Amino acid sequence: MIPAGVQVYVAATPVDFRKGANGLMALVRDGGSDPFNGALYVFRSKRADRVKAVWWDGSGVCLFAKTLEETKFCWPKIAPTRVRLNHAQLLALVDGLDWKKVRPVAVKRPRSVG
Repeated sequence: MIPAGVQVYVAATPVDFRKGANGLMALVRDGGSDPFNGALYVFRSKRADRVKAVWWDGSGVCLFAKTLEETKFCWPKIAPTRVRLNHAQLLALVDGLDWKKVRPVAVKRPRSVG
């Protein structure tokens, strides 16, 4: 389980899915980020039907992988960038839903009465 507040980044370019946790962490490092900063990094396959995510939880590297059998994941347009998602968008992506339709609700800060 990913704690609330963890930053989530999606690589918008497909990667070689033969890579394991160490290979994906190396891609994060080679992209200019610290793979041990506590952020979760999400990667897509060329066919868009598979997802892998890596995350340093403070004691080791976690690897999550999922394949959709009948459909494809909704991915950002292929580009040499990374996209930041919130926690709800990540859950929608992993469930095979269109995460772009998940928007945070603006909540007004409560005021003290009296």
